[in-house]
Amino acid sequence: MTVARGDAGVAKGDAYLARTYLTTAEVAEYLRLKERKVYDLVRQGEIPCVRVTGKLLFPRQSIDLWLMNHLEGDRASRQPVPCVLVGSQDPLLEWAVRESGSGLALLCHGSGDGVRRLLSGEAMLAGLHLLDEERGGYNRPDALGLSGMRDLVIVRWATRRQGLLLAPGNPLGIDSLVDLARAPVRVAHRQADAGAHRLLLWLLARAGVDADSLEFTAHPSLSEDDLALSIRQGEADVGLGVEAAAHRQDLTFLPLHEECFDLAMRRRSYFEPPLQRLLAFTRQPRFAERAQALGGYGLDELGRVLHNA
Repeated sequence: MTVARGDAGVAKGDAYLARTYLTTAEVAEYLRLKERKVYDLVRQGEIPCVRVTGKLLFPRQSIDLWLMNHLEGDRASRQPVPCVLVGSQDPLLEWAVRESGSGLALLCHGSGDGVRRLLSGEAMLAGLHLLDEERGGYNRPDALGLSGMRDLVIVRWATRRQGLLLAPGNPLGIDSLVDLARAPVRVAHRQADAGAHRLLLWLLARAGVDADSLEFTAHPSLSEDDLALSIRQGEADVGLGVEAAAHRQDLTFLPLHEECFDLAMRRRSYFEPPLQRLLAFTRQPRFAERAQALGGYGLDELGRVLHNA
């Protein structure tokens, strides 16, 4: 049976799309360019690629993003934005931003604040871990109020273990969320639109615990580290946070939930030097070593493009 030339081209294109990385010849055919032009784009730093043992490889998802970023009608997303990372604080991300020399400034006041600043053009990148309580899953654009961003890209950073942060040795013998309703347990908490606070309310409801019955501290903690420090200093007895924050303050940790932490941005921002330096740094061995030392991270999907509007 003879396959028509057009069908053969489609079949070959589908095969390329099924691969995570393309070779120089494959990406040239995919983009309908000569290989020499591809090498020129690499030399000019115009096209995303990685070099493995001297060989150029092109991440398929990054190539698709690159193509979308060069659409003639995609000019609205090309306005410059400040090199600022907003949204939720993450200990591993915070460390990687500094160590990678990304040049990103940090302004992490919770996921809800991050969404607002991303929409208003005040930031390049937002770290998010907002649970969709009704449908499940994390960081759905429609649930975040980001479905109107025609150039929205969401990339997986990590999965993280969330749980109860307790004073060293757990002196109050807290074994579950039900124990938080016992007097006199003082519960540290995050601001109302933070992902951790929304998760806490959801977990309490599932456990049959009335949040109004708890003795919350007078003021919210504005970051993971602030919450952990309030417990370490005896201002609170317990709070919900990530395992890495517990380890940084030598607190006891009771795991409760596995969550997704993602990075949201405009498409153009994905190709800007700050983000590319950050992502390149995550491929270094010491990044994985740091994640293991902090504890509670899963990195299997790091860099995976979850949404490309």
